[in-house]
Amino acid sequence: MLAAFQRFQPGQRVRVTQQIPRQSFGGGTMTTTIEGEVLRFYQGKTGSWFAHSKDDKLWLDRLEMKKDSGEIVTINLDQYSHIDVV
Repeated sequence: MLAAFQRFQPGQRVRVTQQIPRQSFGGGTMTTTIEGEVLRFYQGKTGSWFAHSKDDKLWLDRLEMKKDSGEIVTINLDQYSHIDVV
């Protein structure tokens, strides 16, 4: 999935929409949207030890952004993430 997100460069303004499947509360999905400036895209490892991957950790695609309010957010990207350049 890394290749799909590598086209985003620092300074670009993007809108990230993510859908989270819900098992309770009637099922369906919960959708959230965050808009801001890309600071960096990277793969970061988690504390998960069971993945048996590089360094025996699970690596996640992450996008670090600066929102209009100045807040810095880090978003874990997955198959439910959709990114638009604005």
